[in-house]
Amino acid sequence: MAKTTPTYHLERQIGGIVCGVDEVGRGPWAGPVITAAVIFNPNHIPHGLNDSKKLTAKRREALYPLIMKSAKVAFGSASVEEIDHHNILQATLMAMSRAVENLGIKPDHALIDGNQIPKLNCPASFVKKGDTISLSIAAASIVAKVRRDFLMKKLSEIYPEYGWERNAGYGTPQHQEALRLVGPSRFHRKSFAPIRDLFSQGIAIRD
Repeated sequence: MAKTTPTYHLERQIGGIVCGVDEVGRGPWAGPVITAAVIFNPNHIPHGLNDSKKLTAKRREALYPLIMKSAKVAFGSASVEEIDHHNILQATLMAMSRAVENLGIKPDHALIDGNQIPKLNCPASFVKKGDTISLSIAAASIVAKVRRDFLMKKLSEIYPEYGWERNAGYGTPQHQEALRLVGPSRFHRKSFAPIRDLFSQGIAIRD
């Protein structure tokens, strides 16, 4: 099977000001969801863009300033409290809306990674596996990933036991063991089953 790399074809086909939108952080047990919206000048697109999951951390960090310099970029987020209150899907859609709003300009169209469209102030379409198809979405996936990884590293300074600087809040064996030993923190998602199960056992949140 041939490898798929993103192109600017969809953006050119739609025309006008097109932003790509992606999220990072739906699966982790801790931390917020971070989203990004990216609008490129088609004459200034950095080389080497791809789905963030297909790039090394070093490569993502190298591309981050290039994207920030060459594109219009805005971020959105949904807090742990919003995730627990609304559910992870709705919180993600809220964060996507915020990223587009934070661009400061109204795009002519938004390309949304995934299979659902958030409430936006512009026309939009979803693109399944969009970070492997659209360069704007791929760039959004990269900057959102770098931004969230940095945030989780900062949170790991408060709670080093969970290893968030390495696992970004995902349920790795180290993270699971730390939860068993010291319990959950205020940055854990209480609505997620592994954390919810701890509360059912009478384990309280740490300060």
